[in-house]
This record gives sequence, structure tokens and C-alpha cells, in this order.
Amino acid sequence: MSDFQSIDALLPSASSDRTPLPPAQERRRLREGLNLSRAQLAQALKVSPSTVGGWEAGRDPSGEVREAYAYFLDGARTKLDAATAAAAASEATDDKPAEAEQTADDTDALAFAQPCVLCGQPARHQVEGFPQHLNPAECTAAAPAPVPAQAEKPAPPHTAPRQSAPAGKQGRAAGGVKVVPVGRRVQAASDTPDLIGSAVTAALAEHAGDVEAATAALIKRAIPDAMALLDHSRKGGRYDVVAHPWLPDILRKQTSRGADQVWEARPKWSRPELPPGEHEITALDINGAYLSALKTHLPLGQLEHTTGNHHDRRRAGLHLITPPAWDHETVLPNPVGNRDEPGPLWVTEPTLRLLLRVSGPKYGLCDPPEIHESWTSGATEGLLEKFRIALKDARDRAIADGDEVTLEYVKAMYSKFVSTLGESNYNRELYRTDWMHLIRSQAFANLWWKAHRAYDEGLMVVRAMGTDELHVTGDWRAVFPEGRGVTEVKVKDTYTVGTDPSTANRPPESAS
Repeated sequence: MSDFQSIDALLPSASSDRTPLPPAQERRRLREGLNLSRAQLAQALKVSPSTVGGWEAGRDPSGEVREAYAYFLDGARTKLDAATAAAAASEATDDKPAEAEQTADDTDALAFAQPCVLCGQPARHQVEGFPQHLNPAECTAAAPAPVPAQAEKPAPPHTAPRQSAPAGKQGRAAGGVKVVPVGRRVQAASDTPDLIGSAVTAALAEHAGDVEAATAALIKRAIPDAMALLDHSRKGGRYDVVAHPWLPDILRKQTSRGADQVWEARPKWSRPELPPGEHEITALDINGAYLSALKTHLPLGQLEHTTGNHHDRRRAGLHLITPPAWDHETVLPNPVGNRDEPGPLWVTEPTLRLLLRVSGPKYGLCDPPEIHESWTSGATEGLLEKFRIALKDARDRAIADGDEVTLEYVKAMYSKFVSTLGESNYNRELYRTDWMHLIRSQAFANLWWKAHRAYDEGLMVVRAMGTDELHVTGDWRAVFPEGRGVTEVKVKDTYTVGTDPSTANRPPESAS
């Protein structure tokens, strides 16, 4: 068969027609109009939520999945158009005086249908902030009890009493304006640029919806993007930040590849002995350890030197201390971590505050540390709070939407932000080695407190490692909420140690 004959045979079976798809922005509007998440649609189409995100950013699917996606979009448009037409017809109805009376100032049309407060079915209007049907015939709620004949003015069945919900909840139901602080004023949250969301959308568009390529590009630019987000969150801030302060010698590396003199108290602890018997151990993963640690007391300006056994809670920095003896190594890790050398050592603010707290009258677990000298500056715990909240909110939304691109991007932003604050060639905008040590130590201190909470609630603490790993036995779900949020934990591993005493001394079965 000649080349021309092959082409002639191919053309009848080929088709230039592909099912058309609406623009990317319209695809997202149709999905959200039905109150569907990316994860729900992805499950129906047997793809990943990130793939759906790529389609909504401009990438087009192909093959059978394109046909299925087009079918969904067409059905969504039909359903939303029908709901809009029904709402318009309902508004045009004027044969019921009570309805006409209620479409006055206290009635608003809803952009999307919401459950009626009376019957729970979709309603397109709200009265005094409560979604409900304007036409009683459309409401499938139970009929009200008969009204006595002497009642002068019975209330319409679709009128919700004003006192049925607190003022705060009424405001939310009515679609109140969410605001965020900007300097001494507030502004609408919708007016605040979404730097993270816009960066993800742009990366997906630039790489034609290729999730892996977009993720790699976002991780590569995580440091400058984190600094831009920090600058944006600092607008109108009460405090100035010294980006490149003079640093004392204790914060300088002693050799080119060595470390400085600051001890971060990283835990690497295992319980030396377990009780007799078989133990089922769960290794818990602490979510967003460094993200949570951004909330810590950070020095604002250049560190200043002081001497004496005194701690000023209005300041933060580094302290040369002699740590107290720790007599609870068999059940809890030492708050200063594993340190073999005795004598004084330089610790950070979170470690010192942890020692001062556990040595206080409430816990009484050890003697107070002895402070010899300090390098500190005036401090605040909220310096990075807006930055942390922006990252946390983006992380929460990404988890809810199954958006792995944004999740990996946000994770890279806060982890690289912390790791490059020291002597790094990757972050030239902010050089605060003291902050790097303090944030890391805060993550270690947070893990110690989780270990203590587990111990205090009756769990047996078996191991504590790094910033995010805690091994326990017992009903840990009664102590820690399970999930992927920053206040939750997830299971990293489960394993068994020891032998069941009921079978330990049982003689081996004889061979038949």
C-alpha cells in the first residue's frame, strides 16, 4: 500500500472534532456553583485533585476523560441555569401579597442555593439573613400547627424569628464581610492579594497544567516568594526588623564547615526500659512543626550583652546557662536534649523558658537553670504571626481541596525560610542566625510539651525524635486529635515490642 493509500485509509477513521470545553475560569465557576470540591470531582473522574486544578488553570484533558469532564461541565451548566430560571420565575410571581411584602428590604437573592432553615431544601433567597423559600408552596417543612381563630396577625410560616440565632451567627449567615488587620485599620479580606494562590495558578498555567513541573518550579522559588510574603505581612507592622544586625561571636561558625556555639536542644530520646509484656507502639507524626514554631519570642533588633542570673520576659535571645540535673530520664526526655558534656552551654530563649516553666511550682520537675550571661533584645511573640497565619490558611485550604501543588509549595516556603536564615547563599534578604536557632528550638520545645502531655494523660512515652516524631503506647486518640491540620497528628508507624506473658512460657507444640 502506498503512502497516499495509507493516508486515504486513515482519514475516514480520524476526526477533527473534539468535545469543546468552556474557558478555565468558567470550569471552576461551574464546579463551585454546585458546592463541589476538587477532591469530589476528581474521585468521580478517577483522577487526582491536582489534575482537576490543572484543568481549571487552563490545561485541557484528552481522550475519554475529556468526554467525561465535558459531560460534567455541561450538566453543571444545565443544573445551574435551571436553578437561576426557577429563581427568576419565583421573583416574578406576584399573586401572593405576603411574598410581595417580604421581597422588600429584608430579602436578598443568593448567588448559590443554600439549605432552607425550615425544610433544608435548596433555597435561592434569604430573609433577615436566613436562607429560606419565599413561596410557602416550595417549602417542604412540616405544616405549622393550626392558628387559633382569635389570633389577629399570624406569622407567615417562612419568617424566622430574629432572636433564634446570636448576632454573630446572623452576620455569618448573611454573608458578612471578613476583614483582616492592616496597620491600625482593617480592610476586607477579599481586597488582600492572595500571593500563594496567584503563584500556584501562574505556575500551572506556565507549565500547561503539568503538576510535577509546576510543583518543581514553585519549590525552586520558595525562598524569594516566602520573603515577598513576609514583606507583605509586615506592612503597617508596629516593629522594625533589623535584617542584617551585628552578631556576637557565639553565632559565628568556628570553622568553615563547623557549627556555632548555640545548643538547640534537639531531642533524640528513647525510653531505656519497657515494663514486662507485649506493647503496641504508635509513632505519631506532628504536623507542621516548623510552621507552628514561627510563633515564638523573637528579638527585634541588635542583640545586647548582659550578665547575671536574671531573665527579662520582655526580651529574647541567647543565654549561657548551667542546666539543672534531670531525674526523669526513664519516662521523659531531658528538656535540653541529649548532651554528654557537663557544664555551661549557650541555649535559646525557648529552651530557657521551657526549663524555667518545668522548674516552677506548677510542675517542679527540676531545679531552675543558672543564667550566667545573655545576648538579648526587646522581643515579641507576634512578629511572624501574619506570615504564619497566611501559610497556615493556605495549607488548610490545600488539604481540604486535595491540592498537593499548593501543599508542597507552602511546605517548602516555611521550611526553607527557617533553614536559610543563617549563613546561607540562598537568602540574602534576611540574615538572622539567632532567629533560625530560636525557631528550631521552639519546634523542639513544642515536641517536648506534647511528650509531657502524653505522659500526664497516662500514655507511656517511648521515644521523641527531632521536631515531629513521638512514639507512645495507649489510647493516644483520647489525647491528640487525628488529622493533617497543624494542631493534629497522624500515624507514621505502628509496631509491637515485647512478648505476650500468656504465651511466653508456653512449651512448644510437639510434632505429630
